[in-house]
Amino acid sequence: MKVDQKGHTVTIKNTQGDLNSFLEKVTQQFKTFEKQNIIIDLSPDAGLTDKDLKLFLPLSKQHRKAKKSFVIVVSDFDFNAVSDKLIVVPSLLEAHDIIEMEEIERDLGF
Repeated sequence: MKVDQKGHTVTIKNTQGDLNSFLEKVTQQFKTFEKQNIIIDLSPDAGLTDKDLKLFLPLSKQHRKAKKSFVIVVSDFDFNAVSDKLIVVPSLLEAHDIIEMEEIERDLGF
């Protein structure tokens, strides 16, 4: 697991290749990141399914309740298959753009 902090956003990258152990580590260390926006970078992982991404739904809900962004980056994926409750994008640039837009919305009171 590689953690990169930039401003008010933390990017957590799966370097292990094992999604379940990665999810477990992120869940265990969630308190460390709870006050920042989170980008989960799964772009190196091939063959992910919508069921794999749904494993992150409890973390996403918890983070959004705290008025913070939670975005998952997956490169080769059918984005229409994902639940509307998760924000999944194909690149880190788009993830940062989504967080920026959500920050503006929160500042405006939406």
